[in-house]
Amino acid sequence: MNTTLHRAPVFFISHGSPMFALEPGQLGANLRALGQQLSGIKAVLVVSPHWQTRALQVLTTPKPETIHDFGGFPQSLYQLQYPAPGQPELAREALRLLTQAGWPTAIDANRGLDHGAWVPLWHLLPQATVPVFQVSMPHQLDTAGALALGRALAPLRDQGVLIVGSGSLTHNLTDLQPPAAPAVAYAVEFAHWIRQAVTQADVDGLLDYRLRAPHAERAHPTQEHFLPLLVALGARHESEAAQVIADDITYGVLSMESYVWGVN
Repeated sequence: MNTTLHRAPVFFISHGSPMFALEPGQLGANLRALGQQLSGIKAVLVVSPHWQTRALQVLTTPKPETIHDFGGFPQSLYQLQYPAPGQPELAREALRLLTQAGWPTAIDANRGLDHGAWVPLWHLLPQATVPVFQVSMPHQLDTAGALALGRALAPLRDQGVLIVGSGSLTHNLTDLQPPAAPAVAYAVEFAHWIRQAVTQADVDGLLDYRLRAPHAERAHPTQEHFLPLLVALGARHESEAAQVIADDITYGVLSMESYVWGVN
């Protein structure tokens, strides 16, 4: 991939279980290889379902801590630290763009990085030297709103900001299987439908995925882990084609399928 670009790329990354930090699999290896080719990135903006707020907030913390916002995992996972600096200046530019687009927006100058942010970046940018900030997801966000959010943030790409929608292509935790279990059919069918829609830039289909995609409500009993895909879709340029980074399924039902736009 040619990733020396004037416009920073856009990613949708399925961050799966927090154990993804320790179990990189196909996606982790591919993210690491891709990250080694990135250049000219001034900051990373992450939209994650693990930071939801009543109204939009932008993280301006200069030195965000690593938040271990999960329970019941091996102690080694809680010892991991991702000490990337923040980027208050570009975060305030994000706030300006969001306000200009009509989003009521506030600043959070104290919060750290949730695992939806630091776990995928652990593989993509393991040295943790590129600044990172987050934009929250409003509780009432829907697919159209997520697409509009990505479009409002898209100009940051021209300033060297890599935009990451971090979620999960499938996310039904009640259906989790043992780690080595084979992929369950409904997760495979749903992921295949989404891949076709993404690679064909079927925006209308993705906006209406709950009615059109097979097994949509089982794949996503709630929408918060799917909406970052629409954020990433909104931030892409219409001329950019999606590339599949990985397509494996872990724990039987957690699709790790992820995409990138803006690389050749």
